[in-house]
Amino acid sequence: MNQNQLFNRTRWKLAISYAAVMGLILSLLGFGVYRAIAHAYWVALDRELESVAGTLHDSLDLELQQPGRLEPIVNELLPNLRLIGVNSIKKQLPRHHIVSGINQGYYYIRLFDYSGKLIATAGAYPAELSPVFNSKHCQTITDTKGNVYHQISVELHTKSQQNWGYFQVGRSLQDFNDYLRTVKWVLKLGLPTALICVGFSSWLMAGLAMKPIYASYRRIQQFTADAAHELRTPLAASQATVESALLTPQLDEKEARETLRTIDRQNRRLTQLVADLLLLARMDNQPIAYRPQLCCLNDLISDLLEELAAMAIAREVALTSELRVHQPLSVIGDSNQLYRLVSNLIVNAIQYTSPGGKVNVILEKSDHLVVIHVQDTGCGIAAEDQRQIFDRFYRVNSSRDRVTGGSGLGLAIAQAIALAHGGSLTVQSKLGTGSIFTLRFRERNVPLVNDAIKIC
Repeated sequence: MNQNQLFNRTRWKLAISYAAVMGLILSLLGFGVYRAIAHAYWVALDRELESVAGTLHDSLDLELQQPGRLEPIVNELLPNLRLIGVNSIKKQLPRHHIVSGINQGYYYIRLFDYSGKLIATAGAYPAELSPVFNSKHCQTITDTKGNVYHQISVELHTKSQQNWGYFQVGRSLQDFNDYLRTVKWVLKLGLPTALICVGFSSWLMAGLAMKPIYASYRRIQQFTADAAHELRTPLAASQATVESALLTPQLDEKEARETLRTIDRQNRRLTQLVADLLLLARMDNQPIAYRPQLCCLNDLISDLLEELAAMAIAREVALTSELRVHQPLSVIGDSNQLYRLVSNLIVNAIQYTSPGGKVNVILEKSDHLVVIHVQDTGCGIAAEDQRQIFDRFYRVNSSRDRVTGGSGLGLAIAQAIALAHGGSLTVQSKLGTGSIFTLRFRERNVPLVNDAIKIC
């Protein structure tokens, strides 16, 4: 297949198409995964921030007495509390009294009075943030250095439910952005790597997918070439005979009849070849159409041996039969097709058996199967040829086939008929010893015989 440019181009097109489709799918999947991770992380971050804000809100609301005034107890609740305009850092309680999220180093708190004036900060407060108050509940802001923060604003009240002011709980998004940046790099590096693997795999898979197509294409090519050659031979012979007759000034009756006999013989061969090709074509396209009927193989073999006895005698071959069962064995099928199947095997055995040899037809029953063996003492078939012996137009010895008139379709037709009847045809052979062709069918009384009918 590597030498055929058409199939190579098709293979590359398939591989590129597969890779492009998979690349698009992986890209969309990667984008979806990134968005899902970012959303899940953001939701978790927002919930954590709301949890911290809710805890602080509940704690502060219980301690505030007057609007705009920080009670001393607030110093113990908030870490690193700094009053605006005061440089001292108030004493803190031990860590177990401080909200754990505030003490992690990336949370900050800002306290505003009701007019929006910044009163105090706490936690890891970044000095670059603008002190301007924004009453929006959730907001994402950026400081003067480009750092991004997410914060929540909550209204504070005193114990007497007076409006005290506002406080904001926020945190840096640096870790969030670092995590997403890592995910992006993983996707950016993973997608091209995956595409390379997909492209290579697609090229290999396209090659595997093209193999049976290429094999079929090669068989069609070979079949077409062989059919053209086989058809050309009788046509050329007929044409040569006609031209020879036309070049003869006068033909007597004997010469004319001989010429007509030659043309008739070539026409018969051509007609038989065309009929065989049409039969194989019909078998390829659809099952054999016939009305199921019982076929007695004992009678079929007896009739064939009687019909082919003259041919065997002419070739000085002993044709015998061996029935290893006492009762008749029958199968369901087309009697004409089965007759042709066994006939092809016996004729083939006679033609390839040297004078003085023997052809024996054996009928037996084995494991609910009807078995027919056609055994000869001919020249045998090499192991490398046995894999191709049922291919159309394949001949082990072309020169002998020219003498016998064979076209290389007999065994192909035999196998097609056997398969159409739910049977099997196999061969065992050894050079110089002979060959055994074995047919196996289901007997009519065996369960699942209806399957054989459907196959037919």
